[in-house]
Amino acid sequence: MGDASPSTGKVITTALIVTGNMVGAGILALPINLGPSGFLPAVLGAVAVWAIMTCTGIIIARQPFLAQNSDADLPTFFEEVLGPAGKWFSVAANLIILYGLLTAYLAGVASVAASSVPIHLPDWAWLLLYFCAATLLASFGSVVMRKGNAVLMTVMWLLFGALLVLVAPHFRGMDLRAGDVRFFTSGLPILVTAFNFHNVVPTICRTLNNDRRAVTRAIWLGSGIGAAMTLLWTVAVMFTLPMEAPDGVSIIAAFKAGVPATVPLVQLIRSPVFIKASIGFAVVAMTTSYMATGVALVSFLKDVAGKRVRSGAVIWLMAFIPPIGIGLLYPNIFLEALNIVGGFGVGTLFGILPGVLLIRQGEAGSRTRRMGWLLVSAFACVLLVELAQETGMLAINPDVEYWSGHVYQ
Repeated sequence: MGDASPSTGKVITTALIVTGNMVGAGILALPINLGPSGFLPAVLGAVAVWAIMTCTGIIIARQPFLAQNSDADLPTFFEEVLGPAGKWFSVAANLIILYGLLTAYLAGVASVAASSVPIHLPDWAWLLLYFCAATLLASFGSVVMRKGNAVLMTVMWLLFGALLVLVAPHFRGMDLRAGDVRFFTSGLPILVTAFNFHNVVPTICRTLNNDRRAVTRAIWLGSGIGAAMTLLWTVAVMFTLPMEAPDGVSIIAAFKAGVPATVPLVQLIRSPVFIKASIGFAVVAMTTSYMATGVALVSFLKDVAGKRVRSGAVIWLMAFIPPIGIGLLYPNIFLEALNIVGGFGVGTLFGILPGVLLIRQGEAGSRTRRMGWLLVSAFACVLLVELAQETGMLAINPDVEYWSGHVYQ
């Protein structure tokens, strides 16, 4: 740990890395993937998951190993604290998270551009164009990311504010008591994904000289800003788009098509200003996350394969070629990728494993150990839900008949 505590300004700029990592594909997907559960289940569930995810991030950040080994990333960390099985368990989960997120960002921007930009290009062309621009930014490293991220976050906040102002006149009446808690269960994996920032925790610790108080402040501040934006956006979309509509411009129709929330909003609000703002917000929001995730993936691959692969160019190709390949093969993979990331990756690596840490580090019967078992149980449920949905054992779809009876006024 350094002699001097990090300045408030450095804490804030570092916190924006957390926010930038959170506010990406998740904020665009959540209103669509969680909306059919109803207002109260969506909002209350989101707040609960945000608090839990922030706590698991702090659990990882406070592990002494990260402070004592400044060059280590998560695989080495989990190997040290949980043994070889912990390392390879984390490697597999991290590959799902990082590659899945990058793929989702590429597919999400491509679908937004293809449906909103008047230039008629196929999805694969938009995907390639965005890949070149976003990957160039991500290739500069964490120092440039920290400085450039503040600029992107400022632009994103301005666009976010503009979107809220533009959708407000289109708010409709809504039955706040209506809800489908059963459907909320199916949204757990993507809800976990929306509040994931944990891959940048080692970077945050190094940036703030492993100052525990500064790191904790940065994580709570950054995740709090991201959660506030996510909730505001989710509520705004739910008050603007009908859950079900004859013309197909609805939350349920967007869920079935697997597209971000901005796509049906553009179909409903045909203002040129709104179209430009929605495209800008989607691109900037996903770019901030793409940058943070790309930097984290390069660091992760260096940590795992650094002894075998010493070429920076090869590491770069290993990081960025698979996502563009998957995106080109499966252009409509946006929501599906986020569900897989949350169910099999984030919930396992940043939910179950932190719980295991608390169980191993706590005394028998202690509060720490009980909290560990609670985390393991909760995130095991997320894993089982996604596994059941992917294997066809559990099919939870929006209740169209139920929501057709709750018409907007």
